[in-house]
Amino acid sequence: MTGLRAYPMAGVTGPELVREAVARWWGAVAADADLAPYLIGVDRARLAGHLALTLTVALGGPAGDIARPAAGAWRGLGLTEAQHRRVVDYLAGALTALGVPAGAVAAARRAFADEAGS
Repeated sequence: MTGLRAYPMAGVTGPELVREAVARWWGAVAADADLAPYLIGVDRARLAGHLALTLTVALGGPAGDIARPAAGAWRGLGLTEAQHRRVVDYLAGALTALGVPAGAVAAARRAFADEAGS
């Protein structure tokens, strides 16, 4: 798989792309009336950091100091499988909106779906 630097998206690449994708992802999840209650009391900065690391790796970037799968962290929130799939769908939507190539979106979707147990 090629690295993040291989995917220039309208001036957004690498870490900037990941930050923007995570921000959009959070916005979608937080706006979902079914998912938002699961975020009450969650350390969002910590979870966003895990999401960013896992997304970086899924898109072919360096693993850095990734300690545990981010999507696995979602499992600890008590989401159903259908809710896990929706979280992954929001990720795919954020990446697609940023112009990430379909193959990279599919790789990210697989990585998060596998980690979430979907």
